[in-house]
Amino acid sequence: MATQTHSSASSSSHPPAPSAWLMAMELRAPWEFGAVIPAWPMLQRAPAGDGHSVIVFPGLSASDTSTLPLRGYLKGLGYDVSGWNQSHNFGPRAGVLQEARRQVQAACDESGRKVSLIGWSLGGVYARELAKELPHCVRSVITLGTPFSGSHKSTNAWRVYELTSGRKVEHETEHFDLPTAPPVPTTSIFTRTDGVVAWQASLQAPCKTNPHTENIEVYASHMGLGLNPTAWWAVADRLAQAQGQWSPFARKGGLQGLLFPNPHR
Repeated sequence: MATQTHSSASSSSHPPAPSAWLMAMELRAPWEFGAVIPAWPMLQRAPAGDGHSVIVFPGLSASDTSTLPLRGYLKGLGYDVSGWNQSHNFGPRAGVLQEARRQVQAACDESGRKVSLIGWSLGGVYARELAKELPHCVRSVITLGTPFSGSHKSTNAWRVYELTSGRKVEHETEHFDLPTAPPVPTTSIFTRTDGVVAWQASLQAPCKTNPHTENIEVYASHMGLGLNPTAWWAVADRLAQAQGQWSPFARKGGLQGLLFPNPHR
């Protein structure tokens, strides 16, 4: 996939939420996980991990159970992987971000190495904001279908968020500069057939203060992003980069060129 999607986020700052048709297509998520079996030989060819710590944050209303398959895959590659260890994600309730901050700091202190953060949907917002607060502890950030650009109404989940958290979305986001990338290598993995988040809301615009940002497009549903073998490959490829030696994702020809579509098309 081409590394940097130059479609300006500002040109579509408030994209509409995905259509009912795309929402219905979210039912294909179990089949995406099923595709892991035939894709396993390819997935095993991903670069081996270097043992650094990786923390994976789940999406809205989800728990660490939802990220077990991805975490198991990454652990098998050689990373020290953990979930967020906070039960279900019902938004940044009292103490949630504080506990996440302690977890990142502790992982860094215990290993003596920076930590990579992966966040699925809302979990990606946590990963990005924690990296902004703790850049000395964070090695890289990877998000999966995370809405950090545009309006909260660019998603079909904002009502669920308000119902489960008991708070207004506007009040939750007013203290954060969500579109600004963290000062560490940051990758947004997105899909144009996302039935929950408008794909434009997951695009990282070119950043003058951090040139190490990119967008990677995959064929997936929102609910399947953390279970999709092509997304897994992209995550593994990004994590394998040596600290301080970032380079953009290389969309190659052949099968890889088909699996990772050109976002400039």
